[in-house]
Amino acid sequence: MKAERQAYLLLAAVILLWGANWPIMKVGLQHTPPLWFASARLLLGSLCLFALNGAKGWLSLPDRRDLPILLSVGCLQLGLGLAFIHVGLTVVDAGRSAILAYTTPLWVTPLALFILKEKIGISKALGLALGLSGVAVLFNPAEFDFSDTGQLMGNGYLIASAMLLAVVISHIRHHPMVMHPLQLMPWQMLIGGVILAVCAFYWEGIPRIEFSPALIAILAYNGVIASAFCFWAYQTVMRALPAISTSLGSLGVPVAGIAFSAIALGETLSLSTLTGMTLILSGVTVLVVGDYIWNKRQLAKNDQ
Repeated sequence: MKAERQAYLLLAAVILLWGANWPIMKVGLQHTPPLWFASARLLLGSLCLFALNGAKGWLSLPDRRDLPILLSVGCLQLGLGLAFIHVGLTVVDAGRSAILAYTTPLWVTPLALFILKEKIGISKALGLALGLSGVAVLFNPAEFDFSDTGQLMGNGYLIASAMLLAVVISHIRHHPMVMHPLQLMPWQMLIGGVILAVCAFYWEGIPRIEFSPALIAILAYNGVIASAFCFWAYQTVMRALPAISTSLGSLGVPVAGIAFSAIALGETLSLSTLTGMTLILSGVTVLVVGDYIWNKRQLAKNDQ
């Protein structure tokens, strides 16, 4: 019972810390090119997790059998995915960015249907319909300027990051890891950070960054807290709590992101933003609950 309470406290901390990071990243990107920012975040996070694994006696080279997962997470989710998020954040409000980046469960369903040939039930179809309706509301022609190429590309990058994560999740489901996820994570972050650094050097050149105490604090927060601590904490939560609690709890991140962005940056919430967020969160909730019920039924059938 004590361990469960600690897990829920960790989940609450992750929601608040990741939610608060959306406006923090927005401010940091005003002083640092997006690809260099993302690279620094991952490299700092990897150093912290290497130290944590060393302290636990878990530090070792990745198992050869985990190479596909190592590259999938490192290149797609952390490398390309974080690049899309940081580039998108340079032009899109932090609150709206948080919503779009957390639409991943919506893209897992069509991927499972069309690529993995899985069948979807009524709950998944309803959840997908609700979620996509929310995305459509966010791109309401009456409020979204489709002639603004920067905004259009920025929103597209954020949705693309969620889609990439959906691809990685589907890959992980069908390729179990040999090593503990925490042992692989610093290597995945290192791969993503190095890839981003190379891309940053090619596309952004050598950055001219004026370091200040505020910028150093932002980079430290992203590397140590938002990357190393939160990823470790979320792994701990996933191992201690039921999947439905973890999945639904993570929906608090975009809500917290919107709230912190409104407070810290003065971002206003339009009716379409609130409506879109409500529809997307409702859709994801239906998807998660439906998936949970289906899994319980399958386990019950297997036990008979």
